[in-house]
Amino acid sequence: MNPAEDYILKQKEPYRSILIHLKVVIEATLPTTELKYKWAMPCYYFGKRPICYLHQSKDYIDVGFWHSAYITKHLECLVTENRKVVKSLRYRTLEDINDVVLKDVLKEVYYYKDKSFYKK
Repeated sequence: MNPAEDYILKQKEPYRSILIHLKVVIEATLPTTELKYKWAMPCYYFGKRPICYLHQSKDYIDVGFWHSAYITKHLECLVTENRKVVKSLRYRTLEDINDVVLKDVLKEVYYYKDKSFYKK
């Protein structure tokens, strides 16, 4: 088992179930991405380009996107919290996850994966 999967399985409930569900959706939506363990959290990459990260913080799971400047769909669902580059989808329960929103954002971020994090 790789360290990213180990991170997921070591989380307490409901975070473990949320992370497992997110992993399944991400890998089904973007099957060519690779799950790595970077910055002490699971991160999905396409080659050397990061797509998103999964992080358990406080009482939620963040799915963070570096290429957030290019996201145009579901902006009302994204959290910025004074971050300049990263925006995230935030989940406190498994029921909070809207697979359609997650898939739409993943596809949009993936489309712009070769662009700079900053939109010029």
